[in-house]
This record gives sequence, structure tokens and C-alpha cells, in this order.
Amino acid sequence: MRSLYRKYRPLRLGDVVGQEQVTETLSNALKAGKVGHAYLFVGPRGCGKTSVARILAHEVNGFKYELEDDYVDIIEIDGASNRGIDNIRELREKVAIAPTMGKYKIYIIDEVHMLTKEAFNALLKTLEEPPEHVIFIMATTDAYKVPVTITSRAQTYTFKLADESVMFSHLKNICEKESIKIDDDALRIVVRLGGGSFRDSISLLDQISTLSDGEITKAQVISAMGLPEDERIAALIDAYVGGDFAAVSANLKELFNAGIKPETLTEELISSIIHAPRPELMPLLSKLPEVKAPYAEAKLLVALSTAGNCSFSSADSAPGNVIRRTAGGTALRANPSGSSGIYISSSPNQEIPRKKSNLPAMDSATLPAAGGATLSTDVVPAPVGGDFSWDGFVERVGAADAGIATQLMHTSHDMRDGALNIYPEKSFVQKSLSRDKNKAILIENACGLKVVVHEVGTSPNAKKDELISKMSDIMGGEVTNDGGDDPF
Repeated sequence: MRSLYRKYRPLRLGDVVGQEQVTETLSNALKAGKVGHAYLFVGPRGCGKTSVARILAHEVNGFKYELEDDYVDIIEIDGASNRGIDNIRELREKVAIAPTMGKYKIYIIDEVHMLTKEAFNALLKTLEEPPEHVIFIMATTDAYKVPVTITSRAQTYTFKLADESVMFSHLKNICEKESIKIDDDALRIVVRLGGGSFRDSISLLDQISTLSDGEITKAQVISAMGLPEDERIAALIDAYVGGDFAAVSANLKELFNAGIKPETLTEELISSIIHAPRPELMPLLSKLPEVKAPYAEAKLLVALSTAGNCSFSSADSAPGNVIRRTAGGTALRANPSGSSGIYISSSPNQEIPRKKSNLPAMDSATLPAAGGATLSTDVVPAPVGGDFSWDGFVERVGAADAGIATQLMHTSHDMRDGALNIYPEKSFVQKSLSRDKNKAILIENACGLKVVVHEVGTSPNAKKDELISKMSDIMGGEVTNDGGDDPF
């Protein structure tokens, strides 16, 4: 029995769904008899590049397209397996041979970006002066890896991932033809997991089609795919936004105990944020791509424990006694005597001198934040590994200047010698952050801490493994990775 993906693979340009910007143009060119000698199909995996290449190859020659046919005038080459100069030289020798059955001999080169530099140079000579009976159709997911000397000699067509509405209608049509009973909410999960790829979406539909003799429900799909429920994702995000570390930790433990993989949970969090973006979630979104083995559970806990803002307590808000309090009870406190020295206090009775600050004493209820907003006195941040929230710092800098915040993404940092030390990875980032105007923005949003922008290459080796190991212990012990691929 054929898989659904092969069964519903398009056989004519008119059957292709969601790529009208390509198929209509190609159809009009064929009708007008305007056939190019080289085509380049660009787009993400699973969007139909190879299918359209095969269809075009058949329609140019007037061949009837069947999935299992084997026309000698249509030659498919895998660029990843035949990437060397010898392979292309062999191809160049054969292109001179006239077609056997059709008008054209057509070469389909998939993943063409995998060819070596020497192979591209050899192919270029053929593209510059191609025989009249030869057509090249090249496909790639990474167009930037294809030399401009190649792209400039080919007609380029860009494919795109399908919109959710288009994919939903397409899968709904397949379900009706295959008598697959599935409710709309369950089908929308398949659409979301498919990510706009026709191949992936139809394969997932095929996978879940036998879940039930009756109607397939959303709950069954969630269970079969090992996905967290939407309500749990929402609760986790709410706990993060509220700076509630206990709730974050409890939610994570429940999800992990239910068999949800941290990588799967991370993908769901990213998808949820992208579908409903909010400024306060951007620091979390910047951390989530880092969640991967080893210690994926611990890395996710770290990402979700990072607060987005410095907040100020309404208590002890008399002039000269400004407090910035963390979720764990630690406070950054101005010198009670009214001087400008900043202190760190891990309990009401313990204060340690930290640094000198030029911040004026202000009432916490009226202290302005970056961008003109007033800092909340209710939201309590939950920094990790110290009393300063880097993500909150980046967010505040972004409110003042988005360009500087973007440059901070290309740095590392630590807290040493009573200062926030920033280590740029690139020289242009170091030069930009060191400019007086930009440095002033950094200092203004550093919650009174001294800011030092170091030279490139001076960052000390951060001992991240120790932190991650400790966080892993919190989540229940050693984390292992079997090296397998998670298809979801």
C-alpha cells in the first residue's frame, strides 16, 4: 500500500498546491514555447521543488508522468552524493549525446549547493554553451551556497512553505478522499507540526490516520505525538512572565514526568511565542534555541528562570534607600545612610558593599525605565546565577535602541569586580558598543552597575558545565542523550 504522500504527489503543474507563483509562470512559458536551458528552484525542504522539477521535465518532452516511470531522457542526480568534479565531467561527456525519445535531454540536480567548487566550475562551462537539446533543472534549499556565476545563467523560481489555511484545506481534502475522520482541532495540530511542508504534513496525517476507528480527536493526536497541552504551555509562559520560579519549576517537572521531551516542549514554546508575540517574551525566545542536548532539561529551566526586568520594591522607598529585589529575596539596596554606594543584600540583615553609583536617590514609585515607561513595583524578577538579569538588561536597552540590543546578542558577559563585563565576539560590535552615545545607553539601563566593554578575544572561559550540572540535579539527576532524532 502506497503512503499518502506518494499517493497524493502531484503529476501535473495544475495539481501543485500552494506554489501558484511558480506553476502559473511555468505553464504560460510552456504554452508559449519559451523553454529555458537552465532552471534553479529555491525553497525550504518539502515544499515541492523536486516534484515540480519532475513534472516540468515530463511536460517539456510531452511524456505522461507516472511515479514509477523511467525515461532515459530524464536523468536525476543527487548533488550530495555526486558532488565531485569527476561526476560533473562525466555529465559533460554525456550531454553531447542526443535524446533518445523526447526533444530534450533533461538533468535534474537535487541539492545542487552540495557540489564542490571545482564541480561548479566544470558545470559552468556547460551552462555557458549548452547543447540545444539539454535542459538543467537544479534544486536547492540553500541558494546562497550556489555561485552567482551559476544562478546568473539560470531562471530562478522561489518556492515557499504553505500557509496554514492552504495546508488545512489540502489535508481536509485528502481526509475526505481517504475516509479519515478527524476533528478540525486535531487536524490543525497536524498542520502546525508539519510546518508548511507538504511532505511532512501528509506523512504526519498518514501516521495518525489509524489512531481511532471513529473520529480522531485533538487529545489523541497530542498523546500520540507526545505533545504538551496548550493549557500547560500557557501556564508555563504565565509563570515565566510573572517571575514565579516555583511555578516554572513545578510545571516543568510535571511535563517531563508526563514524558514530554525538553526539545519538544521547547519547539512548542517557540511556536506559541511566534504565533502570539509579546515584548516581555523576547528574552525567552532568544534563549530557547540554545535548548539542546546535553542537559536539555537544565538549559530549558535556565531559560525559563531568566527575568525580563529589574523591578523596585515599594517598601523602604525613602530617598537614598532604593531597592531592586529579586524573586529569591535578594535585593540591590542603596546605602541607607544616603550615600551613593550600592549594596547587595541576601537577607534583611546582611548587606555587602558592591560598587559606587552615580544614580540619584529617587522614589521607587516614580523611577522611570528605559523608553519612558515606569518600572513596575509589583513584578519581581527571577535572575539566574546572580543579582543581575542580563535578559532584562537587553530588553531595556532594546527599548532605548533596538540596534544596540541586537549587537548585545553577539556578546558574552559576566559579573566580576563589581561590574558588568561585556565581551564582544566581533570587532565592529566592540567599536559600536564603546561609542560614547551607545555606552551611555548601556550604563543607563544597567541598574546602576558599572559597565565595561572589553576587547575582542578577552572573554574568560565561562564555567557553564558546572551550572548546567547543578540545574540538572535540581530537575532530577543526570540527563542522557541517546543521539536519536526526534521527528517532531
